[in-house]
Amino acid sequence: MKSKTFISMVFLFVSLGLVFSFTLSYAQKKPAEPMMLKLEGAKMAPTKFSHDTHVEKEKIDCAKCHHKDKDPKQPEGCVGCHPVKEAKGDAPAAKDAFHKMCTTCHKEVASKGKAAPTKCNECHKK
Repeated sequence: MKSKTFISMVFLFVSLGLVFSFTLSYAQKKPAEPMMLKLEGAKMAPTKFSHDTHVEKEKIDCAKCHHKDKDPKQPEGCVGCHPVKEAKGDAPAAKDAFHKMCTTCHKEVASKGKAAPTKCNECHKK
């Protein structure tokens, strides 16, 4: 009887361990919600950004913004490629990259009648 209980307990712990390890291996790294986009030395207030709103609600593919990442499921932060101070090679400075990517998309969405911030103070709130 003790042998059956011991085998059952071992089986239970092994099963739970496998479930836990598979769950961890498939978990996607998610940033804090919402995150603050803040560049050192910026004159404007930081911008609140929600991945949940853009990816889950608006269905924007990660690769649209994280266009150079090797693995879009584990993206690097923007300043990994886009320097804070000035352009480097073919990568524009972070501020220019944000403005080009974000305002272009927001204006396109707004032109279709959907709400999206298009003015400076709508993103850069004090």
